[in-house]
Amino acid sequence: MSPHVAQRNGRTATAEELAPLAFAGFAHFTAMQVRDGRVRGLDLHLDRLRAASLELFGDALPDDRIRSYVREALKAGPADVSLTVTIHLPGDLEVLVRTRPPSSGPAGPLALTAVEHERVLPAVKHTGEMAKTYYRRQAVGEGFDDAAFVDRRGRLSEATIWNLAFWDGDTVVWPDADLLTGTMMGIVQRRLGELGVPQRVQEVTLADLPGLAGAVVMNSWTPGIAVRRIGATPLPSAPAFVSALHRAYETEPLTRP
Repeated sequence: MSPHVAQRNGRTATAEELAPLAFAGFAHFTAMQVRDGRVRGLDLHLDRLRAASLELFGDALPDDRIRSYVREALKAGPADVSLTVTIHLPGDLEVLVRTRPPSSGPAGPLALTAVEHERVLPAVKHTGEMAKTYYRRQAVGEGFDDAAFVDRRGRLSEATIWNLAFWDGDTVVWPDADLLTGTMMGIVQRRLGELGVPQRVQEVTLADLPGLAGAVVMNSWTPGIAVRRIGATPLPSAPAFVSALHRAYETEPLTRP
């Protein structure tokens, strides 16, 4: 029997309860890595769920209720897991919490193709985004590892399941575009500030890449995996940049739900 769980509103979800979710595209979620029963950036995950529920449903569940469902799911499994919280509205707001084996992402460095794409409601981490999987599969078929998105104005925004960050040799550069501000991105931004590492937000296009000193992708798995190429443009490995991102993340305290 698997040590991992799927729970609906704090109790084990039946197959009958889970089946409709396979076709439910109108929902949102957050994904986190739990280590020793604790989470980094828990406040950011709760903020994300609250804001997305208000945007999609016009209502939100109390943070304490979300935390109680997470605690209940963690009781049933190992101390280290990947955990997702999904909120949908079949009638009343409902919460699905799932746990899976922990992950730290691919080793990298990664090669990204660049495709023109803009997500609907980019500020919401919502379900049913077939395009992200489609473009990733297309990228792999073309010999890349994944895909980065370019908007109609030619700006790099994000990657399929990742935020992008760039390095100019001294300063962390966050892309200025419509995108999902990831919880990892939020953690790293606030901790870099405390460490005194310069940051700025600016538009980044494919034409700007040769003038940059490095790039990474990040998500709940990792604060930074080096990107070695975007499209036809190679990028330096920038180990100091990657190290600074990981160091910033590790200064974020772990919190019990």
